[in-house]
This record gives sequence, C-alpha cells and structure tokens, in this order.
Amino acid sequence: MNTLYSLLLIGVISLVTIATRFLPFLIFRDDRKTPKALEYLGSVLPGAIMGMLVVYCFRSTTVTAWPFGLPELLAAITVVVLYLWKRNTLVSIGVGTILYMILVQILFS
Repeated sequence: MNTLYSLLLIGVISLVTIATRFLPFLIFRDDRKTPKALEYLGSVLPGAIMGMLVVYCFRSTTVTAWPFGLPELLAAITVVVLYLWKRNTLVSIGVGTILYMILVQILFS
C-alpha cells in the first residue's frame, strides 16, 4: 500500500507540474494578446520575489552579538558586486553562498 501511494503521489505531482508548464502556451497562443494585468505582473514580480528572498535570508541575522551579521553582510555585498560586474545571477549567488559558508564555518565559528 505504501509503494502504491508513493507512485500515485509522484504521478499526480508530475501531471500537475506538466500542466502548469504547458497551460500558459495553450491559453496564450501567438494569435491572442496577453492581458495587460499579466504583462504588469511579469514586469514587477521578479523584483518583488527577489526582495522577499533577501528579507527571508536576513530574517534571523543577529546584529547585537558576535559576529554582528558580518558573514551575511560580506556575502550580500559580494553577491551585489559580482552581479553588477558580471551580470550573471548564478555566478554571483553561487560565489556569495560559498563565501558565506566559508565565513560561518571557518572564520566566524
């Protein structure tokens, strides 16, 4: 019973994922104009999501005790500088994450 349940769960999740990927292409074909509301959401949501991720990342940073948020601050500055320099989100976030892990595991431990 447990194996059957797991397989059914994986099947349903797969179908829903596939549907969410293909449904926009079926609804908004080339001959149909995209609604203004969706164009607006497409322009503002990426920035809003990134802002929420920044807040989420800094939510538990302690600035009143050692290390006073220095690892987080240094990693965030690294991400911003690398992004402005290379314009590559994956590289900047990857290097920032690696730097943060080095800082909290080795330098500020």
